[in-house]
Amino acid sequence: MKKHFLLILSTLFVLSSCAKDKKDVVITVKTSFGDMKVILFEETPLHKANFIKLAEEGQYDSTVFHRIIKEFMVQGGNVDEKNGTNSNNTIAAEIVDGFYHHKGALAAARQGDRVNPEKASSWCQFYIVHGKTFTEAELTLDQRKLNQAISQLMQYESHAEIRNQFMELQNKQDYEAMNQLALQYVDLAEKELNVTLKKEIAPERLKLYTEIGGSPHLDGAYTVFGKVVEGLDIVDKIAAVETGRADRPTEPIHLTVTVERLSKKKITKLYGYEYPE
Repeated sequence: MKKHFLLILSTLFVLSSCAKDKKDVVITVKTSFGDMKVILFEETPLHKANFIKLAEEGQYDSTVFHRIIKEFMVQGGNVDEKNGTNSNNTIAAEIVDGFYHHKGALAAARQGDRVNPEKASSWCQFYIVHGKTFTEAELTLDQRKLNQAISQLMQYESHAEIRNQFMELQNKQDYEAMNQLALQYVDLAEKELNVTLKKEIAPERLKLYTEIGGSPHLDGAYTVFGKVVEGLDIVDKIAAVETGRADRPTEPIHLTVTVERLSKKKITKLYGYEYPE
């Protein structure tokens, strides 16, 4: 019996060691600004397999980051543009609860809800979140309702001063100051209009967007299927370039994508990525 018990323990140890030594891929996105290392999530298998396939086939090579919005995201990988094609292929959405649009998150681009209610992803286009940090007040308020409430308050003659304050900032195109001013009138709007503007947010999500930053309004609407584990400064550099019409860079930023297979243990050691149990 004792020998059998030791044999079982040995078998379990071997199985556990094998699990840790299983291989995974590290994606390298090469640009003229430097390289980014990316891990693809196992919880989004369709997107992961598709991205690896396109990368290994060289489909992404010589594509560009064609849409860049600072403090939001950098988008690229339009294989159709490179090939002069117009594919309508999509990938079924794999929107996982808890996969947030923090800085460095890799996600799939897609068409809007009106023509794409299933939120299916583009077969090739992706974006990397740049984003920004937010205050707790910004994250715990329903921004759409707040904007509506402020607009309503501005219509009242008794609040002409509020209207003047916003008009002055709008004339200066100081939209950030307008957002901060709106936060000052939350309690007044809730009291006078009898509306609830505050909302709950998960503690880990609040911490993420106040400390690391990102684009929280995209959560739950697009498939996040990976993240940058090295080279976040490259995202900053790309996001800072000059852009023109349709948010396209005035100078093309080409990219190539390569795939490297390493043991999960080594990936954790190199990049600090912890695999889910």
